[in-house]
Amino acid sequence: MRKSIKRLAFILIGAVLLLAACGGKDNSGSTATSSEGTSSNGDAKKVKIGVTQIVEHPSLNAAFEGFQKALEDAGIEADYKIENAQNDNSANTTIANNLVSSGVDLIFANSTPSAQAVASLTKDIPIVFTSVTDAVSAELVQSMEKPGANVTGTVDTQPEAIPSTVKFLKEELGSKNVGMVFNSGEQNSRAQVDAVKAEMNKVGLNVVEASVSTSAEVKQATESLIGKVDSLYIITDNTVVSALESVVSVANDNKIPMMVGEFDSVKRGGLGAYGFEYFDIGYEAGEMAVKIINGESTPADLPVQYPQNLRFVMNKETADLLGLEIKDEWKAEFAE
Repeated sequence: MRKSIKRLAFILIGAVLLLAACGGKDNSGSTATSSEGTSSNGDAKKVKIGVTQIVEHPSLNAAFEGFQKALEDAGIEADYKIENAQNDNSANTTIANNLVSSGVDLIFANSTPSAQAVASLTKDIPIVFTSVTDAVSAELVQSMEKPGANVTGTVDTQPEAIPSTVKFLKEELGSKNVGMVFNSGEQNSRAQVDAVKAEMNKVGLNVVEASVSTSAEVKQATESLIGKVDSLYIITDNTVVSALESVVSVANDNKIPMMVGEFDSVKRGGLGAYGFEYFDIGYEAGEMAVKIINGESTPADLPVQYPQNLRFVMNKETADLLGLEIKDEWKAEFAE
C-alpha cells in the first residue's frame, strides 16, 4: 500500500513539473521581442530612417523637424540614424557610405551635398531630399516632373524669390553693385549665383563675387567687398549661413543693407528675404516619405516639389540701424 502511494506521488509530481515546463515555453514565446523592434505578438515594425545633413544651422534643422512631424502625424514610428557632416566633405562621404551599408529602409538627405553623396552609392534605397536648390543640375533626378529613379524630394528655390529680391535691391534700395559671398564648391550655391546674375543682368545690376571654402574664411571674404559694393545678397549657401553672424557684423559696421535667402537669416540679422519656412518643405518631404513607406508610391513616381506661399519678411531692428523706412506697399512681415 505504501509503495502504491509513493508511486502515485511520484507520478503527480512529474505531471506538475511537465505542465510547468510547457507553460514556461508558451510564456517566453508570447513576450519575445526581436532586435528590430518587432514583437512576436504582431506589433508593427519601426521604420529605419537614415538622416544625413551637411551642416548645423537653423534652416536645415527646421527642415528635419518638419520631416519628423509629417511622419509622426501619419502615425509612422521611426528609428532615426542621424548624422551631421559639419560641412566636412570627407565626413559627408563617410556618412553616406555608413548609411547605405547600415540597412536603413529610407534615407532623408538634408542639403544638396548630402543628397548627392548618398544618391551616388545606391539605386535601391529610397532617398527623399530637401534643402536642395536645383535637383536636375545636381543630377539627383531626371526632371522635376519625373524623377525617374530612387530619389525625389522638395527644393528650396521658390521660382519668384530671386527675381523679387533683385527687384527690391534695385528699386527700393537703389543698389548698383551687389556683393555675394558663397562657397563656389557647392553646386547648390553655384546654381543660385548664376540665377542671381542672370536676373541682375536684366536690370543692369553688377555682381561682385567673394568665394570661400570654409566658414573660417567668411568674415575676411565679406570684408574684402567693402568699398566695392553698396549692398549684399547672401543666398542659402551652407558654408556662409553657418557663419552668418560674421557677415552681419561686417554689414552693420559699414551700414550696408544685406538681403538674404531665407527667414532664419533674417532673424539672425539680415535685412529681409523673400522666402518660405524650411519647416514646411521638410514637412512636405516627410509626406512624400510616408507615401513611399506605405507602398502608395515610389520616388520615381513622385514629382519634386517647389515651396509654396512666397512671403516677404524683414528685420525691423536691422532696418532701423540702416535708417531705412519700411513702406506699407512692401507688405512685409517682421521676423520675431
